[in-house]
Amino acid sequence: MTLVPGQLAPDFTLDSESGPLRLADFTGRPLVLYFYPRDDTSGCRAEAIAFRDSTPAFQEAGVAVLGVSRDSVASHAKFRAKFALPFLLGSDLDGTTTAAYGVWVEKSLYGRRFFGIERSTFLISGEGQIRALWRKVKVPGHIAAVLGEVYREES
Repeated sequence: MTLVPGQLAPDFTLDSESGPLRLADFTGRPLVLYFYPRDDTSGCRAEAIAFRDSTPAFQEAGVAVLGVSRDSVASHAKFRAKFALPFLLGSDLDGTTTAAYGVWVEKSLYGRRFFGIERSTFLISGEGQIRALWRKVKVPGHIAAVLGEVYREES
């Protein structure tokens, strides 16, 4: 299934340090839901730090940020602590959420084919509707693009 702007975001339940997280927990508040391959790898670290450094802008706009990978809650806790991430990270160990959002894809690296998370971001309205999405995200400039969409939608 390919998700598109205007469609309702798939519901989810993810484990986190603070207990289960559900899409309904963000009702009434926009959510940036970003999927990344693995905790504490170079690209994922850069993306998390960029979201961390932009936290004041997201807070000013009333937007929550939630990162998701298939790493464990314990791995997420170490990653959050190491880089002082002020937002939660959801653990999708069974892959239900990554599959529902269409980000669990076949990849290729040096001729080897495997499945993994395609770095993707979804901006979800407080009513649960997908407002914008980015696939195959390149970290440089990405946060600015997301914030641009957040503020465009507000005006």
